[in-house]
Parts: sequence; structure tokens; C-alpha cells
Amino acid sequence: MTATFSASGEEAIKHSIDLNSCPSAQRPKCSDILEFFEIERTAKEIRDGGYKRIALQFPDELLHESVPIYRLLKQRVDEGQEMYVLADTSYGSCCVDEVAAQHVDADAMVHYGHACLSQTSRLPVIYVFGRKPIDVDSCAKQVVDVIVSNDESVSSVLIRHDVAYSYRAGEIIKELRDRTAATATRIVYHGVPTQMEPSPARSKSDSSPTPEKHEDNDTLRTESSADLVEDDGVIIYIGDESLTLTNILMTHSSNKVYSYNPATNIVRLESGRTNKLLMRRFAAVQKARDADVFGILVGTLGVASYLSVITYLRNLLSRATKKSYTISVGKLNPAKLANFMEIECFVLAACPENSLIESKDFFKPIITPHELKVALLPEGTWLGRYILNFDHLIAENECQSSEFSANQTTTMKEAVKDGTEDADADSDRPSFSLITGKYRQARQFGVEEDKADVSDSGDASAVVIRNQETSVAKLSDSAAALFLQSRTYRGLDARVGKDTPSVLEHGRSGIARGYTDELPPTDT
Repeated sequence: MTATFSASGEEAIKHSIDLNSCPSAQRPKCSDILEFFEIERTAKEIRDGGYKRIALQFPDELLHESVPIYRLLKQRVDEGQEMYVLADTSYGSCCVDEVAAQHVDADAMVHYGHACLSQTSRLPVIYVFGRKPIDVDSCAKQVVDVIVSNDESVSSVLIRHDVAYSYRAGEIIKELRDRTAATATRIVYHGVPTQMEPSPARSKSDSSPTPEKHEDNDTLRTESSADLVEDDGVIIYIGDESLTLTNILMTHSSNKVYSYNPATNIVRLESGRTNKLLMRRFAAVQKARDADVFGILVGTLGVASYLSVITYLRNLLSRATKKSYTISVGKLNPAKLANFMEIECFVLAACPENSLIESKDFFKPIITPHELKVALLPEGTWLGRYILNFDHLIAENECQSSEFSANQTTTMKEAVKDGTEDADADSDRPSFSLITGKYRQARQFGVEEDKADVSDSGDASAVVIRNQETSVAKLSDSAAALFLQSRTYRGLDARVGKDTPSVLEHGRSGIARGYTDELPPTDT
């Protein structure tokens, strides 16, 4: 009878599942694991660095390769160097999971697979991107044909690629420069680091990664891609469709962007869908303009400047008299965010690879820090610039803050002389919503009591609660309490101090399939 109501769990252990992984992320069957995952180079870097505890971070699609890689590395590193496999990441797999590495007290990390190359703050990182197959001659021919067939003369061509093609990047760039030597076109390339050192004291205005070693130092540069291409330049991305390509389209909306897929050997114009992508994001910005309560989602702990951008977002919302909550939920899904019903809009602080979230599956819109900045502007205008990098956003904010400080004294004097201030005059002015087509009155949080216009006689939006000391408190500045007050069901009545406490009794012990105080099953 016991087996009828409970199972031994054997079926769950033996049950097999199919993983829908990206085929391009897999190692080709004909490829040698030593060469594809650069085992010799990785072991040499570990030995030369003198690291004692090394964390090996794998994405889900490469997790089945972790045991062979671990064994091969273990045979090649020095004695006393311990390695640990990180089977799950706290956030996106492209970011270095320094939090999980700290659980094993690691002093270095080896990151496998696709990477966003965000600057780390705690641990040195060795990147192993893998080696996807690519035909250099065919790639160079297709790219040159794009340059020649362009209607207008191209002054510069910026080459971007999937990190898995870094091992052939030097050959591709050399071939392109040889074939375009007779033209006035300049081939520009942004270097991809294979190793990165932590830089906590790094200048905020310097947003490019700090590479230690490259595949080919003679042909690579380490400047920001935004500074390498002119407005009339062309960007060519080598790789299949990915988040990296989407980010390029968003941040370089004024440039023509082509993609070359080595798997299909096809070149395609991608910039034709840029306007559609920007319009989607602009719609999310308009929804954010109607929000008064924001949730700051911590989407990464591996980017060096994530704390700075969270502080920046809090200050930005506080100055706009908006309410903000900082939330860390790991990997996002609609069920997690649905628990925060009082929040009207979420701001995701993540790496550039994971910043753009399609909000159609979520109950509330999810925007980027730059989109929040645009949404809080009085006019809500968008000048076409799009920023996904933390450091660029913070550096721009510092420049604007310095300019504001220089002009603040003059502005305040003029306001006092006129006998009015714009902030006080516009605090109660309604705003027009492009989403609902109606005027709306914004709620204000964090303002002083005399400016909040909350009277002692009782405000409809003020929440009155009674704590355990039976003293009355008014929570007009709590978004969560206001939302609770508006609900018809607020949970069970606690009845604190009204009922006599029950006598503590010894409860059951054991497991649900058979507690210790239950009678043994009878053979009937």
C-alpha cells in the first residue's frame, strides 16, 4: 500500500530530457577537444599565474564537456592547483559569475563559451571562446564585395565578430586590408581579449575592457567601437544572429550594418530592421513615463561598475520624486516579477548582452538605465543615441553633473529674483500619457511633509496602520503599503494581542510517507 501512494524516485533519476541548445555553440564532432577548447593554452595560463583554486564556468550548452575538460586540465596543471566546475550561473552565462566562484574561494576563473567581455572587479579571468569553423578566403571575398557594391564611397569599415572566431581574426583582417589597399577604405578592428585582470580602481570614464593578451597584437586595437567608426561608416558583423548583433544595431542606428554568416556563407543587410527595434524600445519608454514606482533589477554581479549604476539609478529616481526598490532575483522570468504587484516598471541593470528584454511575456515593462534617463526627461524626447554600456552612461552623467554644478548658482539666483521656481510650479501639473491618451496626475514620493500636501485630517492616499505598540503611523510615502491599502483582500487577520497564545506541543517527526508515530502498514 505504501508504494501505491509514494514512489521511490527511481523514475525521476532515470528520466532523460532533451536540451534545446544552440547548434552553433556545440563543438563539431570532427574537432579535437584539445584544440577547440585550447587546453594547452589554458593550462599554461593557470601554471604561469600560480593560481591555487580555479573555477571553470560553463554555459548550459557546454556543460556536457565539463568533465573531459576538467580531466585534461588536471593532468597538465601543477600539483596543489584545485579546479571546480560551476554548473549553474547566477545571471547570464555570458557574464563572469564571480559570486559563484567566491563560494569555492577561487582566486581565478576560466570562462568557456560566449562572453560579453565586461570588466571584472574581483578575479582574473581566462577566456576560452571555442573555435567555430570559418573560411577566411570566402569571408574576405564577401566583405570586399559589400564594400565595392555600396552605392556611396565607404570611408571606414568596422569589423565586429562573434568571439568564437577570434582565433582567425588576425588572418581575416590582414586579408581584408590587402584586398582594399588600393581603395580609400579604412579597415578598423576592435580587439578581443583572451585574458582580463580585475580593475576595481579603474577610471569610470574608461569603458573599454583591459585586455592582457590577444590572439594577434599586431592587428588589434582596444578602443571603444563607438569611437572607431564614423557616421558614414559601415559595420560588418561576422557571425549568426545573436544579442551582440542586436546591440550593434541599437547603438549604431545611423550606420549601415551587414552580417556575414560563416555557416551559410551569406551576407545580409541588417540595419533595415533598426527602426523597428527602436520603436519597440520607445514604446517601453512611454510606459515608463507613466510609472511612479520602479523596481531596480540587479541583473549582474560580475560587471565592475554595477554598484555605481545602481546608485546612479536610485539618485535619478529620487530626484524625480519616484519610488524605487532594489531587487535581486537572479535569472528573470515572468513568475518571479509577478510577485511585485506594486511595481509599475522595472529597470534592468545588466551587461550589454542581457540588457534588452522583450517585455511582452512580462506583466510590467522592463527598460534599460539609458531608457529610464530618457523617460524622466520633461519632454521625453529621444535624440537617437542609445547607450547600453554602464561606464559610458556614468561618464556622461558625470560630465552633465559638472556642467550643471557650474550653472546651478546662476540659475538659482535668477529663480529667487523672479520669486518662483520651476520645480514648485510644475509639481502638481498633470502630464499627458501617450499610452492611455489621457492626462494623469503623478504621485510624488520622498518629498517633505509640507510639500506632500498630506493633512492631519486624513488623506485618501495615506495609509494608517497600527503597530504592535498600538501607535498610529501614516505611510503616505510607502508604495507597497499604498498598494496593500487598495486591495480588497489583505491576508488573514493577525489579531495581535487579542487571542491567548496556544500551548506549544511536540509535533510529528519523520517524512511524509511514514511518520514515526504512525502504525506500520499491515499485510492485508
